[in-house]
Amino acid sequence: MSILVRPAERGDVPALVRLRLANAERHRQLAPDTYRVPDAEAVRRHFEEVVEDGSKVLISVAETAGEVVGMAEVVLLAEPPDHQILVPRRGADLHTVVLEEHRGRGVGAALVAAAERAAVDHGVSIIYAGIFARNEDAVGFYSVSGFGPRGILLSKEPEVPPTG
Repeated sequence: MSILVRPAERGDVPALVRLRLANAERHRQLAPDTYRVPDAEAVRRHFEEVVEDGSKVLISVAETAGEVVGMAEVVLLAEPPDHQILVPRRGADLHTVVLEEHRGRGVGAALVAAAERAAVDHGVSIIYAGIFARNEDAVGFYSVSGFGPRGILLSKEPEVPPTG
């Protein structure tokens, strides 16, 4: 199977919407208290905007037999401010989606490699792959791609005192 990875174009927007919604549904099944399926029209508008702009979000698509079967979305993070105590490093978040029937065939690995090249071309020196729910498949995939733990991200839903 031949895999072609290339930058997303405006004509790819319907496929990008399909990928985002399929990914959302899978994640909602994993953790319905964390994930939702967004409105398809909002997703379409997002992808139309970022594909045209290309300055804050870099999207690559993977094709097999002429069909878009996966995408990698590199979301460039803001430059670190001067007052920050961490050593300044340009970062990006990475989101990878491959249609279920095409997983395990190298599509995801090809997308991650292309995403890394695009990120480096934009001055990124660290890429984050956030996994916010128990998703062993995602942890395994990103681990094989060279990602590992970096610090600890703690979270809490704030307690709102009763109004009285």
